[in-house]
This record gives sequence, structure tokens and C-alpha cells, in this order.
Amino acid sequence: MRMSAVLALALATVTGCGSPAGAAGSPGVVCTEIGARVGIGVDVAAPLGGRAGQATLVVCWNGTCRTRTVQLMPSTVAGDTTCAGERPEDVCSAPAHATGGRNGFADLPDLPALPVSVAFTLTGSDGVALAEQTLDVTPAPVSPNGPDCPSGGPQANLVVDSRGVVRES
Repeated sequence: MRMSAVLALALATVTGCGSPAGAAGSPGVVCTEIGARVGIGVDVAAPLGGRAGQATLVVCWNGTCRTRTVQLMPSTVAGDTTCAGERPEDVCSAPAHATGGRNGFADLPDLPALPVSVAFTLTGSDGVALAEQTLDVTPAPVSPNGPDCPSGGPQANLVVDSRGVVRES
């Protein structure tokens, strides 16, 4: 009986070797269990982003609407990379630089991967509307682990240019 328990344990261990963590992808591809937020992102370009306080989205599909307030955060880009050496174990860094834009995300857990109507309002910190527009967008599933792994939930992204024109990106 003891030998069969050892063999069962060995078989379970060997069977688990080489299996990717999380969801299965294409053969030989390791897919993590990283999640993907479901909802709509907002990117406001400079200099309008410097005046923006928040965005409000009214998202409608199948006769039901959901309203979300999006707190906008300063947008950044990575600067030049510097490294302490050329070996793989050496440390590298890239400073973040503010762009003058702002960004945020509206979580909508039941957002479909189908066309939806979005009424978008961008207000300044004084509450005055800086941009208002209604548009149709089509959220699409995202693949945080790459195209060979299962996709996450659907997302859409709205871009507001410096003149306040909103478009889907």
C-alpha cells in the first residue's frame, strides 16, 4: 500500500510538470492568471488635461444605462533608460515624466463585447463642462498575456484631444 501511494504521488507530480500556470494557451505557451479590468478607459490630451477634474460616462446597451464618474489622474511617459551595467542582473531604471494629460478608467463588470452608446462629459475642477459628446463604441476583449492566451473581459478607450473632441481609440 505504501508503494502505491508513492507511485500515485510521483504520477501526480510528473503530470503537473510543464503545465502552464493559470489558463491553458497554445502548446508551449505559459499563461498567467493576470486579470483584465472590464470597462472604458479615458485619456485626455494636454493642455486640456491640465484643466480636467473628472469625466462622467453614461453607458447604455440593451435598454439599460449605467453612470460612472471617472477620477482622472496625471498621465506620464517613461523617460530615457539608464543601466548600472551591461549584465543581465544589473539594475536599469526609467524616470516617469508628466505629459500634461490625464487618464482614468470606468469599471463596468457586465460590459458586453458589442456596440454601446456612451454619453461623455468632461468637467474642469470648477465643475464647468470642457467637453460633451455622445458616441457609439465597441468594447473588445483584451489579451493581457498576449494573443496565444485566453482573453480577458472587454474594454474600450476614449481619447479626448486638446480641442475637446472625443473619439474611440
